[in-house]
Amino acid sequence: MPSDSSLQKTLTLYDVYAISTGAMFSSGFFLLPGIAAAETGPSVILAYLVAGLLILPSMYSMAELSTAMPKAGGTYYFLDRSLGPLAGTVGGLGTWLALVFKSAFALIGMGAYLAIYADVPIKPLAAALAVAFGVLNVVGAKESSWLQRILVTVLVAVLAFYAAQGVMSVWGGTSAAGGAVGEFSPFFTEGARGFLATIGIVFVSYAGLTKVASVAEEVQNPDRNIPLGMGLSLLTATALYVIGVAIMVAVLPAADLHADLTPVYTSGEVFFDWLPYSIGPILIVVAAVAAFASTGNAGIMSASRYPLAMARDKLLPDGFAKIGRFKTPTRSIVVTTALMLVIIFVLSEEGVAKLASAFQLLIFALLNFAVIVMRESEIPSYAPGYRSPLYPWMQVAGIAIPFFLISEMGTLAIVFTGVVILFGIGWYFYYARTVPREGAIFHLFARLGKQRDDGLDRELQTILEEKGVGHDTAFDRLVARSEVIHLDDPVPYEQVVEDVSGRLADEFGISTETLKHGFLEGAPYSAVSVTHGAALPYCRLDGIEDPKMVMVHCQSGICVDLKDDIEDLDLSEPVYAFFFLVSPKDDEGEHLRTLATLANRVDEEQFLVEWRAATNEQEAKESLLHHERYLTLHLLTGTSTEEIIGRRVEDLNLPAGVLVALIRRDEHITVPNRESTLQEGDRVTIIGNPAGIDRLYELYRSGEREGVVQ
Repeated sequence: MPSDSSLQKTLTLYDVYAISTGAMFSSGFFLLPGIAAAETGPSVILAYLVAGLLILPSMYSMAELSTAMPKAGGTYYFLDRSLGPLAGTVGGLGTWLALVFKSAFALIGMGAYLAIYADVPIKPLAAALAVAFGVLNVVGAKESSWLQRILVTVLVAVLAFYAAQGVMSVWGGTSAAGGAVGEFSPFFTEGARGFLATIGIVFVSYAGLTKVASVAEEVQNPDRNIPLGMGLSLLTATALYVIGVAIMVAVLPAADLHADLTPVYTSGEVFFDWLPYSIGPILIVVAAVAAFASTGNAGIMSASRYPLAMARDKLLPDGFAKIGRFKTPTRSIVVTTALMLVIIFVLSEEGVAKLASAFQLLIFALLNFAVIVMRESEIPSYAPGYRSPLYPWMQVAGIAIPFFLISEMGTLAIVFTGVVILFGIGWYFYYARTVPREGAIFHLFARLGKQRDDGLDRELQTILEEKGVGHDTAFDRLVARSEVIHLDDPVPYEQVVEDVSGRLADEFGISTETLKHGFLEGAPYSAVSVTHGAALPYCRLDGIEDPKMVMVHCQSGICVDLKDDIEDLDLSEPVYAFFFLVSPKDDEGEHLRTLATLANRVDEEQFLVEWRAATNEQEAKESLLHHERYLTLHLLTGTSTEEIIGRRVEDLNLPAGVLVALIRRDEHITVPNRESTLQEGDRVTIIGNPAGIDRLYELYRSGEREGVVQ
């Protein structure tokens, strides 16, 4: 992967919520209810509720895949890594086109509501908005998501007000609207078939829920924020869809509703009559504009990540993978926006969105199948932060539901889906068939005695490292990469600080005096932590990205002699362990967590005994690690570690969340990289989550080797 194709993690939980919610509310709420009601009558309310439930399997599967592989491209990346580059090419190009179609027509849909108050040229306005949102996305995901927050906040607030006022008016009897409740009978006007066909129509109203997966690489703490944000978004959308459509059905006569392209506005006129100056209907127009605008903005943000991800994998020209000066995929955004302009000016407004929705249903089915493939392939590094419930039945339902709904959408939708698939296949064989990569499905074949792609497991291990596996493992890695100074005889504390500062100065490219001043200035406060024979001096600096620690092992103990004594502080206790910590100044939370972890470990009863008994760097570091979070292996022929000898670190099939931290060879301690080769006689320290360490311990204790190495 090119080094200049990395994206910054700037999106928060509310951004995930805003992108998912904004991608759902547009035509599905402001235009579609009347058309859907014509197919099934008042049961359209139930159709929206059922559709919200039917999207659950796809939401769960998307959440699992997004937390296992939070990379740009979302659907494309998941299909490529699970089913292979051919499926990835078809899914990536098809989903990109579907997103562009739906986003373009969302901007066109703004005209129906804006025309209520102003005679505006619809297509030029939609084109201008597409360009504006394209420019905003080029400037930055953070800026684009900021606008998305505002749009969605306005949208949800107005629709919540609409729903509350509508419920009070219709069922509370507070206005003339209450007399229209009889519109609910008969409930099913076209029987079961009409009801099922309507579910297929309104199901696509929820399709935007999963679009956030395409920007998963830019989400902070994806294991928490993606599933939680999607879940909150679905709850919001389902509640507003069901309540809002029920209000429309109750307030408007059936014939009027079926022919109305602005049903929210028309129904709002009935029960917002108490507000002066037509404020109620104006608010609805504002909400509609916010909905269509948020769909267009979220669509460009999501769609532009597909060419980026495919170019990274050599399925599209390399230019799409370039990150511009604003740290966004500029070329991908420009091409996506240009295609939207073509659609706006060239294609008809009718039918294309429905055709694109049929392809989206096919993608949902494939994503559910992808979860089954990833789980059954038993790749150790497939470690999603969120796992779908009721596996595999949830995924089986997620495969069956879309195919059933596609069958209800008619021949034209099926033909269009087939054309998109053929186009993707044609592009793959024309441009990308030489890509040397296969999906996880070959790991599944391996279980049947066939082929597998070991590169995928290494790639997933890299993703785990990029995600981070929690603060505990981050602390363990900090310890593993720390430098250890061993002192046999006591020396003045200031001399210790001088030595440590000199070593760290080279690391950070700053002066020794700056670090020395920082440690000594902070010493009175750090000295408060002198307890159980350990001290935790620290300083925080601007302009550094990662923390660094130097550990000083004082065999005879050193008394910290400070010029400025602190009242009620006894500094006479000898110190056997110094942990000099330098942290980034802009990450106070991680700094405090590291100090707390150090303090807790130092306070444990056995720590000082283990520390003073350490005879080398490896043992000193291991005394600071929790026993359940590390394992030391001695590589010897004739033991259960024999098959590891001669292998590179990247070729070890270790459990997820487990890393090789230290190698001791001929009394020399090194922090290995992925290319390091293990040799007989090495003492290897492995750190990671307790479950992974326990698995390794049990396998080695029983002498069972299969599954530990390839």
